[in-house]
Amino acid sequence: MLPFVLRRLWQMLPTMAGVVLLVFILFNWVGGDPAYVLAGKMSSAEAIAGIRRQLGVDEPYHVQLMIFVQQIATFDFGQSWATGEPVGHIIASRLGPSLTVLVPLTILETALCIALALAIAFVRGSLTDRAVMVACTAAMSVSILVYIIAFQYGLAYRLGLFPVQGWGDSLAENLLRYAPLPILIGLAVSVAPTLRLYRSFMLDEANQDYVRTARAKGLPERRVMWVHVLRNAAIPIITHVMASLPALLIGAFLLERFFGIPGIGREVILAVERSDFPVIKAITVYVAAATMVFNLLADVLYRIVDPRVQPA
Repeated sequence: MLPFVLRRLWQMLPTMAGVVLLVFILFNWVGGDPAYVLAGKMSSAEAIAGIRRQLGVDEPYHVQLMIFVQQIATFDFGQSWATGEPVGHIIASRLGPSLTVLVPLTILETALCIALALAIAFVRGSLTDRAVMVACTAAMSVSILVYIIAFQYGLAYRLGLFPVQGWGDSLAENLLRYAPLPILIGLAVSVAPTLRLYRSFMLDEANQDYVRTARAKGLPERRVMWVHVLRNAAIPIITHVMASLPALLIGAFLLERFFGIPGIGREVILAVERSDFPVIKAITVYVAAATMVFNLLADVLYRIVDPRVQPA
C-alpha cells in the first residue's frame, strides 16, 4: 500500500504545478491589473504605481510566479485587499462554520441514501420503486432557492422551530440551534439525486453473476444484499463521496449566504464582489489540493474495500 500511496503523491506534483500555473495566468493576464481595482477610478498615476510596487505586480512575470509558489509552499498568501486581515486566518476562521454544516450533512446524506437504496433494491421493479423514482425526479426539479425560502418561512418564521438566521460562538450552540435547518435543507436538495445514483449502483451489482450464484446457493435475499451487493456497491459510493467533498465547501454558498453562516462559500462570494484576489487565489489552490487529496483517499479506500484488488 505504501508504494502505491507514494506513487500517487508523485503523480500529484505535475497536476498541482498545472493548477498553480493556470491560476497564475488567469489572475495575472486575464484578471487585469489589481492596482486599478484597489486605487479606484480617481487615483493618480503615482498612486497606482505605488500600489503596484507594494503588491509586487511590477516585477517580471517569472519573479511573480516564484512569489506565488513561495506563498503556496509557506501557506502565506499575504493580506486581504478588502479587510487587511491575513488570508490564512480568514480561511482558517471560515472553515469551522462550513464543516459544522457539511460534515453532519454528508454523514446523514450518505447513511440515509445507502439505507434507502438498499430498501429500494429489495423491491426493484415494483410500484414502490417507481413511485420513489418519480418523487426523486420531482424533488430534483425544484430549485434550492425554493427550498430555502419555503423552509425559512414555514419552519423558522411561521412555526418558530429554528432561527431564521444567525451563528453563535460555540460548537454546541451552532450544532443544536443554527445548523439543523441548513442541514435539513441540504438533505432535501441532495437526497433525491444521490438516492437515484446509489440505487443504480445497487442494481448494477444485484444483476452480476456472483449475486445470482449466491442466490442459487440458497442464501437469503437479505444476506445477499447486505453482504455481497452492499460491499461491492460501496466502491463507487466511496468515489462519489470523496469526489464531492471539496465541491461542497464552495457549493454551499447559498445556504451560508441566506442563513448568515460565516463559511468558506460565503467568503468566496464576498471576495468576488470585492475583487479580493489574494483570498480567491488561496481558496482556489486549496480546493484543488483538497480535491487531489480526497481522490487519493478514495483510491486507498477503494483498494481496501474491493476484494479483487491485492494490496501493493
